[in-house]
Amino acid sequence: MPTDQYTVGVDFGTLSGRAVVVRVSDGAEIASAVHEYTHAVLEDTLPGSSTRLPDAWALQVPQDYRDVLCRAVPEALATAGVAPEQVVGIGTDFTACTMVPTYADGTPLNEDPRFADRPHAYVKLWKHHAAQGQADRINDLAARRGERWLPRYGGLISSEWEFAKALQIHEEDPEIYDAMDRWVEAADWIVWQLCGTYVRNACTAGYKGILQDGQYPSEDFLGELNPGFTSFVTDKLDQPLGELGSRAGSLTAEAASWTGLPEGIAVAVGNVDAHVTAPAAGAVEPGRMVAIMGTSTCHVMSSTVLQDVPGMCGVVDGGIVAGSYGYEAGQSGVGDIFGWFTSTGVPASYSDAAAQAGESVHDYLTRLASAQDVGQHGIVALDWHSGNRSVLVDHELSGLVIGTTLATKPEDTYRALLEATAFGTRVIVETFRDSGVPVEEFVVAGGLARNPLLMQIYADVLRMPLSIIASEQGPALGSAIHAAVAAGCYSDVPLASKSMGKVRRAAFVPDESRSRRYDALFEVYRGLHDHFGRDPLTMRHLRGLRRDALARQAAAR
Repeated sequence: MPTDQYTVGVDFGTLSGRAVVVRVSDGAEIASAVHEYTHAVLEDTLPGSSTRLPDAWALQVPQDYRDVLCRAVPEALATAGVAPEQVVGIGTDFTACTMVPTYADGTPLNEDPRFADRPHAYVKLWKHHAAQGQADRINDLAARRGERWLPRYGGLISSEWEFAKALQIHEEDPEIYDAMDRWVEAADWIVWQLCGTYVRNACTAGYKGILQDGQYPSEDFLGELNPGFTSFVTDKLDQPLGELGSRAGSLTAEAASWTGLPEGIAVAVGNVDAHVTAPAAGAVEPGRMVAIMGTSTCHVMSSTVLQDVPGMCGVVDGGIVAGSYGYEAGQSGVGDIFGWFTSTGVPASYSDAAAQAGESVHDYLTRLASAQDVGQHGIVALDWHSGNRSVLVDHELSGLVIGTTLATKPEDTYRALLEATAFGTRVIVETFRDSGVPVEEFVVAGGLARNPLLMQIYADVLRMPLSIIASEQGPALGSAIHAAVAAGCYSDVPLASKSMGKVRRAAFVPDESRSRRYDALFEVYRGLHDHFGRDPLTMRHLRGLRRDALARQAAAR
């Protein structure tokens, strides 16, 4: 009998990294392990420092990523009971756009003692939104010049992306910018750590790096933004591209010592957590939109048609699978919003009741909210607590809850927030359809798929059956699928997906009576969406007042 072959998929999330050992023949997940990042997300101060970070900053420490390789991978392998020589490849995925400023050899600048106290030397996490001003200038200039790449991103570039964040460094800390040799997506940096070769993946280059038709924004454009930014692409960014599912290189001896895996096995080209999940969910065919729902939600789908979709995060040829156009949209806050509410908006009596029932506060509120009829709470919310990624692309927008009275209870607000994220998704789906990109199936992956109330709300609001990935480790499974292709076990990603992907079709179906009532609530949501989103002066003014107050407070210390 031939020996089973295995691959390892490693999913680097916002707060932790997860390694999964997967059997190549059928996608069976043998074992997994998680390592929580020691430094989590730096939003207040740098490690060992009392200096406070400005508003809307979100940084990370790259050593936390290496620690995942050193701890989670060996633990998963030991738990699986799989012999290392049976592992033929490793694949990874990352949050995007998460950027690492490095020297030419890949060393992060924050690891240089000279820069340990400089915020711009650290990793800029995907939800670092402090470059909104730079993003606004990129958008305004691109629109004035009629740049052909702008419609490929729905007409707006996000503050989360590579160019806005790099321009912020250049303008706020020129010494760090000048010291930085490479501006690297963490998805590529971790592969660099594994195989010793820097290969830029086609996914992040296209979606986050404004690479369209083989070209980045021109030096003329960049120089008009800022003369010192003219050669940014040539000096800091440009790098050979690797197709998704291809082999970036071989595992080095050093990385083998970290992971316990054999030196020389295949290391797959890096990928994004959302996009790599599509084959794990059996959703590489056109028309199947995959929503990876966690702290935020990313919506990805493949299509045979190329269209400009307002407010999308991008469309990239081969951005999900080779031979198809890969579309991306998203919501910047979803699970984060629910978590914010349970930690700040729930009285002690509810926390006590949840504890007595042996439930989390989330589960307790979900149980109470499940007893309500649609519209019973009389509330509509806007899901912009972390800004709006699609379709407005404005991280200066903020959350709103309207309709509260003295009779409003925590479960009312909680349910309204669940519904708000579903309404935001409906705006995205309708925008795609109105732009000529069919959405025929909605597939959910990620931790929030475990909430049955939330899933039923989405089915009812979208008026579509919801399929659910039959894996709790969607991104890691997707990375393992890509590793199997990189190792030569399958000829391409779609073929590997058929054998290794897992999905439960139509796990939740819409109820017509609830859908009609949600249509009425959605009309209210859409009115608020267009009023506050299309004319965002109110929310931007409030954010400005907040920044001014924080600056005065910091100056007074």
